[in-house]
Amino acid sequence: MPQPHVVVAGAGPVGCVAAAVLAARNIRVTLLEAAPELPRELRASTFHPATLDLLDQYGVVNEMIGRGLVAPRFAYRDRREGVVAEFDLTTLADVSAHPFRLQCEQYKLCEIMLDRFASMAGVTVRFDAAVVEAADQGDAATVRLASGETISADAVVGADGASSAVRKSLGLAFDGMTYEDRYLVVSTPFEMADHLDDLAYVNYISDSDEWLVLLRTLRLWRALFPVGEHESDDEALSDESAQRRLNGVVARKKPYDVAHRTIYRVHQRVADRFRVGRVLLMGDAAHINNPLGGMGMNGGIHDAVLLGGALAAVLHGDIAEDRLDHHGELRRTLAIDYVKRHTHNNAQSLAAHNPAARQRALDALVATAADPERSRAYMLQTSMIGAVNSMSAELAEVTAVNPD
Repeated sequence: MPQPHVVVAGAGPVGCVAAAVLAARNIRVTLLEAAPELPRELRASTFHPATLDLLDQYGVVNEMIGRGLVAPRFAYRDRREGVVAEFDLTTLADVSAHPFRLQCEQYKLCEIMLDRFASMAGVTVRFDAAVVEAADQGDAATVRLASGETISADAVVGADGASSAVRKSLGLAFDGMTYEDRYLVVSTPFEMADHLDDLAYVNYISDSDEWLVLLRTLRLWRALFPVGEHESDDEALSDESAQRRLNGVVARKKPYDVAHRTIYRVHQRVADRFRVGRVLLMGDAAHINNPLGGMGMNGGIHDAVLLGGALAAVLHGDIAEDRLDHHGELRRTLAIDYVKRHTHNNAQSLAAHNPAARQRALDALVATAADPERSRAYMLQTSMIGAVNSMSAELAEVTAVNPD
């Protein structure tokens, strides 16, 4: 039997993990990236314990830790009063080999994996290779590139982001909502922890006027702020805006050094199907969500591990092809019932303008943090361990056979 071949569209973290999962199961992979080189924008930067546990089998986690920042605790703060509730992930050491969040920019995982792919005969990586269309061909699939080239394979994985050409070419709905507020992210090397008491590496900061998220990466503090309809994109991205907002966190006489800034709209959307025959969707191509809680990239990596493993098992004849529908629907259900719900709740509690509603949300977090049983249950959810446990039987099924 010839070695099966899969085309993966998109060399972001989800596409790279999908390629690694397939290659580890003796699938020949062509990984296509539209950009001329690996994008290194400051995008997702939080890897949850459950995700690190899944990635461990691919031998990349220790190097990721070496390039990132271990964050064993995360906190909810009031902008005026300081820490309200804190959660210590080290208490989950009995159920995770990585009881912490790893603050590591997503492109660093891609760098590690692309370096490994360079020495693997079974993985071909092509840049400047934008996929504009994908099609199911029954027992095969094809992609068409912007250059006009067509590539045939046994299957296609669409990991080409929220504006996925793969999803659009399949005619799939991408229903959901768009938040009224946009989000502005401003990064600075200024050491916030020297000026804010007991600052964790990950902080959700509630406020009736302007809530924010403040988190640390290896060299920068990243602050996420809401941007209302009264402010244009250009105004929000201006130097005046960045200085004003950062000074609202820690007032300074000297201007802040701003290393990076970006603004984007926030959506909660899920494709109506993750599979059309031999074409599968993963990551942002399949589902996008509010970033509060850091579950978008992590959920996409979970897609890649489960669906990539299931696709390999199908192509090797180890499981029936209709199992792909089951696995795809499971990942879709988790995207709706788990990731979407949790991230939307985070947004609602942080952004509440009504003082009574905001106080109720803070009081609930205080009560949860103070109760060991409730605190553990909450951390099992926010760490995404609960989500991975929900697909433990399916993970066992697709990893039962690992062909040479």
